Amino acid sequence: MPTHPLSGPLVGVRVVELAGIGPAPFAAMLLADLGADVLRVDRPGGNAMAPAPPPYDLLTRGRPSVAVDLKHPDGVQVVLDLVAGADVLIEGFRPGVTERLGLGPDECLGVNPALVYGRMTGWGQDGPLARTAGHDLTFLAVTGALSTIGEAGRPPQPPLNLLGDFGGGALYLAVGVLAALLEARGSGRGQVVDACVVDGTAHLTAMVVGQLAAGWWQDRRGSNLLDGSAPFYTTYVCADGRELAIAPMEPQFWAAFVAGLALADDPDLPDRADHAQWGALRRVLGDRIATRTQAQWLEVFDCSDACVAPVRSLAEAAADPHLVARGTFVEHAGVVQPAPAPRFSRTPGALTAPPPLGAGADTREALTVWGIEDVDALIASGAVVQDAGPSDGPAGAYAAAQHTGG
Repeated sequence: MPTHPLSGPLVGVRVVELAGIGPAPFAAMLLADLGADVLRVDRPGGNAMAPAPPPYDLLTRGRPSVAVDLKHPDGVQVVLDLVAGADVLIEGFRPGVTERLGLGPDECLGVNPALVYGRMTGWGQDGPLARTAGHDLTFLAVTGALSTIGEAGRPPQPPLNLLGDFGGGALYLAVGVLAALLEARGSGRGQVVDACVVDGTAHLTAMVVGQLAAGWWQDRRGSNLLDGSAPFYTTYVCADGRELAIAPMEPQFWAAFVAGLALADDPDLPDRADHAQWGALRRVLGDRIATRTQAQWLEVFDCSDACVAPVRSLAEAAADPHLVARGTFVEHAGVVQPAPAPRFSRTPGALTAPPPLGAGADTREALTVWGIEDVDALIASGAVVQDAGPSDGPAGAYAAAQHTGG
């Protein structure tokens, strides 16, 4: 298996990840993509809620998996020993779970006062809903963000789990962890980072909340500039059934757009500045776009400032010419997947190990690399578990990735 040393601006940062689902593993993936040495602590047997089979569970890429029985006292001690040599711990359990396991902030900061303890939940560590269940959609609903997405007169449309779990959750956890880590490098003191989906998603709505307060945003779905109701910021269907996304909001971009449609000199073109004419303008634009295929329109608007783009499917996105030129998607270990982001001029991130082939695929080797003693005895006691997967799997990739240090 081809391997590469860890690469990126976070090389030298050590992270212990208590494995979960959703936003916490996404944040851990991001840190690993940027060069951090992340060790994923799985439960023996893995997670029945994993979003994909091991080779395709991309949220677990770039880091080894060790399986630890956290109900075993020696298993808890293993994690505390790992924490003692780490910079960051990430956990995504409900409030109070790690405390009951003996791995709460008090215990972990007790063995490592400089530790950044990153917590990821939906509702946060306190509040009346803190200990109740929820998912991305649940959290989006209460923040007001969900109410803005969809067509007027219809229920709101769930935006996958991109907005809540990954946007309002994982990215805020990663930013919070890095900010606290930067502070700890100066103060020598760690702290707890309380990241949650409702806080992060609410924060993402700051611009729209400001517009609402100013009277520039209507607090109802399908009535505003950016929610799909504007005929110049929406999607249209072409002659072949494919879609175009158009967003020529500024006057100069609108001029390029209507010129491409051969409507620039039409004296009867409805006035886009008149909200009352939006319906009529949408019909005119829709009728014109429906006369040609998507490919034909892309030829018309190729490299123009008309803000026209094809609506690609997920399977098609990796072949988009611009994304190909950028290397936005890469093939790694036989799977086409998004490349690390963002990019750095001097210390670029890189993909290293593919997703582990199973929970505990790297237990023996990774724990040894991290300085845990008597790993074989821990395996024999059941405190940790070595998965019986292929010996040439991700464990070897992890060991090779560490050869520059750590």
